[in-house]
Amino acid sequence: MGGHIALLANPYAGKGRGRRAADAALVHLRARGAEVRTYAGRSAADTVALAAQAVHERPRVLVVVGGDGTLSGILDAVRGSSVPIALVPAGTGNDLARALGLPRHDPVAAAELALTGVPRAIDVGEIRTPAGTAPFLTVAALGFDAKVSDRTNRLRWPRGRLRYYLALVIELARLRAMDFTLSADGEDSAQRPGTLIAVANTASYGGGMPVAAGAAPDDALLDVVHVAPLGRFRLAMLFPLLLRGRHLDRPEVSHRYASSVTVRAPGLVVYADGERIGEEECTITVQPAALTVMVPGEEKHG
Repeated sequence: MGGHIALLANPYAGKGRGRRAADAALVHLRARGAEVRTYAGRSAADTVALAAQAVHERPRVLVVVGGDGTLSGILDAVRGSSVPIALVPAGTGNDLARALGLPRHDPVAAAELALTGVPRAIDVGEIRTPAGTAPFLTVAALGFDAKVSDRTNRLRWPRGRLRYYLALVIELARLRAMDFTLSADGEDSAQRPGTLIAVANTASYGGGMPVAAGAAPDDALLDVVHVAPLGRFRLAMLFPLLLRGRHLDRPEVSHRYASSVTVRAPGLVVYADGERIGEEECTITVQPAALTVMVPGEEKHG
């Protein structure tokens, strides 16, 4: 393995934060005496190709500047290699960084982990749908939460958080229970009508909503959270508990662990790491210890 560090940036992540974070990381690493080779993708396909090139050149660390979607988008190029990842969070949600205790607001501190961090092997989820197969790192959303994400992406106004809240209001008005059919770890399929199902590798999605509070990204298991059919008022009342991670003990919420889950439902939409993956049916599995990420040692950053 070479002595250089590779820095792969998504300059468009986080509405431009990616470019600023990449510049700060590069200046810091070179000031620390590191040889850094830089790669900046102009598109998702370009970024994947550059990731494969960077890994092929055998750096000692690959620094990835971007959000959860940036890293999950290049997983096919980097997982299974012996090159560890140093993630400089520059996305909107940064839920993987939150799960691993990475610095989320300081690109210099995040880049420093390429030099002084501790390697940690984490699991990678994989979703198979009729549209294809995609890896993910945080949470696969199935149901109401996925529909809110889908609606948010389709709205052109307003900007920022207000667009998410508008999407939430629209989908609450359209709320219907979904006729989920679920099978976990080879069990017989069972009808499980509900509001949503979340299949989680980490605790949170959506920028810190702990839908699977306590989920560990290195336990070789998926956390499966099922919310029973709810009316608009009861779902609205559940959201404050979700934001505090106190919903799992509610009678309308079930929580279990599995290594493989198959879910289908009419109108099903599947989202993971903020991206639309497929629809109608999916099988979600976990690949234990498939990615190595540089994390802080004793000190944790927020």
